Amino acid sequence: PGWLLSPAGRPYLDSIFHKNRRRVFGLLERPVLPPALAVPIVTYKVFVSGKSGVGKTTLVATLAGTPAPTTHHETLGIEATTVFWPAKLRASGRPVIFQLHFWD
Repeated sequence: PGWLLSPAGRPYLDSIFHKNRRRVFGLLERPVLPPALAVPIVTYKVFVSGKSGVGKTTLVATLAGTPAPTTHHETLGIEATTVFWPAKLRASGRPVIFQLHFWD
């Protein structure tokens, strides 16, 4: 559970943070790692759906590390947000980076 804060996991965590804040990545951007630490990127598309005003946009903003809206306004169309998160697989012990495309 504490792998990200260990010396082995810290470079992966540093690749998604800038000045102790989560970096916002565009659709074509990804974290940069040294060649010796290159890992596979596993991509998922997460479609967030539900009733109006329940907090879907706030949930995605919180996971992405961006400020959550303070007032309620209906999301027009679909907002796509990309979040990267490093993890170490229990089965193989190898690190991977998850790329989550949230569609809100």
